[in-house]
Amino acid sequence: MRNNVLLILAAVALLASCGPRRAPRQLLSDEALLDTVERCTIKYFTDFADPATGLARERNNDRNGKIVTIGGSGFGMMAVIAGAEREYYPKAEGVQRIGRMVESLERLERFHGAWAHWYDADSGKPFSFSQFDDGGDLVETAFMVQGLLTARQWLADKDSDLAARCDRLWQDVEWDWYTRGTDSLYWHWSKNYGWKMNHRIKGFDETLITYVLAASSPTHPIRPEVYQACYKKSDYYYNGKKYYGITLPLGMELGGPLFFCHYSFLGLDPRGLRDDCCDYFERNTAHTLIHRAYAIDNPRGHKGYGEKLWGFTSSDDPYVGYCSHHPGTPDENGTVSPTAAISSIVYTPNESMKVLGHLFYETEMFGPWGFYDAYNPGCEQPVIDHYLAIDQGPEAVMIENYRSALLWKLFMSSPEILPGLKKLGFRYE
Repeated sequence: MRNNVLLILAAVALLASCGPRRAPRQLLSDEALLDTVERCTIKYFTDFADPATGLARERNNDRNGKIVTIGGSGFGMMAVIAGAEREYYPKAEGVQRIGRMVESLERLERFHGAWAHWYDADSGKPFSFSQFDDGGDLVETAFMVQGLLTARQWLADKDSDLAARCDRLWQDVEWDWYTRGTDSLYWHWSKNYGWKMNHRIKGFDETLITYVLAASSPTHPIRPEVYQACYKKSDYYYNGKKYYGITLPLGMELGGPLFFCHYSFLGLDPRGLRDDCCDYFERNTAHTLIHRAYAIDNPRGHKGYGEKLWGFTSSDDPYVGYCSHHPGTPDENGTVSPTAAISSIVYTPNESMKVLGHLFYETEMFGPWGFYDAYNPGCEQPVIDHYLAIDQGPEAVMIENYRSALLWKLFMSSPEILPGLKKLGFRYE
């Protein structure tokens, strides 16, 4: 009985932390702190799930109405699984939430199997991401399919019918059609504008998972030559330079925004993943440490940068709204996005925990759904106090991967993935 009372009191204390900081927080062990952050961050995808669709709202302060995000919902699907396995709510509730999302995904208009970037939750119609981007978005679709395959594997012994529906959605995506019969893979297609955006998917960036899934598809696979001729033929694929004494084998100058290390690797396990270019865990670790070294160097003299405050990626900021803040660009304006360092905890656990602890204990950055979107201590109002699904999702998923590797294990148990990786020249060592 006494142990049960202690557990209840501990749970109450953790839940009480999910809100604005009004007084000094109680010092927690690292494990309890991670549990608090994960629990509260997952609440974005449960408490704030769109009532009509179960999908994730793009943001909690959207002026455009009830806009749901496909990529962010894929991340959220994985977060819901983590929450169920952590017993933040019953597993049956997790199954039910995934079921509502799958039902909506089956109903929404698709474009040769691909979903649009955004949808209006009330009408169910695509909501234009930009002028010509009102149709299929293959990269956002890949982020969703990463979640669907993770869910399919998790549901196998819980709801076989729902697992089969996840599988059908995956098999319906016509990855090969998005090559236009060429050696390139294209990001967008619209019923109204066709291929007008003409955006070839090439890297190194967040889009690697698109090629992995396209090569792994049992129904509409791409040829390996598409990966070689398109993704790897980019001005910012090969690098090989040293920054702050750290070698970066792939990527743009100083690595680019840190979501490049996160979005494709929420399910795709980077540990031991290699090809002829690099070890991907080592590559992502180097990218993360370059960001940290840049903040310590602080060449532009921004307030607060250092070992306890680093990490730059796309998020909102107090000046221009949503933009990338990565080093070496004009957008690096003193804004630090918590998702950058926290989602990198799988690569830099000690360094990321310093940022997490600083934001939790020493700032006003922790709110009802985890850390707010961004922080700029040089501003009069340093806390950008709202949330984006594509920032909250990676935090929750990568914290769970750091704690248990749960989402990596589930996604990688998909029988299609290893053969697909092999086709593209990847291997595990």
